[in-house]
Amino acid sequence: MPIPGIQQPDLITISPSLRLRSYDLVHDFALPWYQDHETLMLVDGKDVPYTPERLARMYQYLNDHGELYFIEILRDSVWVPIGDVTFWQYDMPIVIGDHSLRGKGIGRQTVAALIRRARELKYPVIYVDTIYDYNTGSRKMFEACGFEAFETTDKGHRYRLVLENI
Repeated sequence: MPIPGIQQPDLITISPSLRLRSYDLVHDFALPWYQDHETLMLVDGKDVPYTPERLARMYQYLNDHGELYFIEILRDSVWVPIGDVTFWQYDMPIVIGDHSLRGKGIGRQTVAALIRRARELKYPVIYVDTIYDYNTGSRKMFEACGFEAFETTDKGHRYRLVLENI
């Protein structure tokens, strides 16, 4: 149970061809995402490719702190993982690992689904820990979903979305 006292759904349907599937300890298919220069710069701010061991540690950490999902798209009647996202009240790291699907609204749809999840859980505010200033795609996507920068970090800004008056 990644968020104490809260049952994580196995699946969250976003659309007929897009869904979130909960982490099942299988992640080998994601290694190429975390060896790609562009993805590494957007995610970590440095070009240090992941090893299988580092990938496993990352997913274990994310799974221990929130609800870890693979973003899947329906292709030829088969659900194919194209990225990952972790949801908890204090962060929402998201990666679209398939370059050809970036800028297509998948991230925005995924975040919108997790905003609905936050409302179901009655979170008054949700956060994104840090988005690097040069990651304009993520900044624009989270801002389009209603998030606002509220604090400066060394490399970017923290974002938040107020879901109800505190």
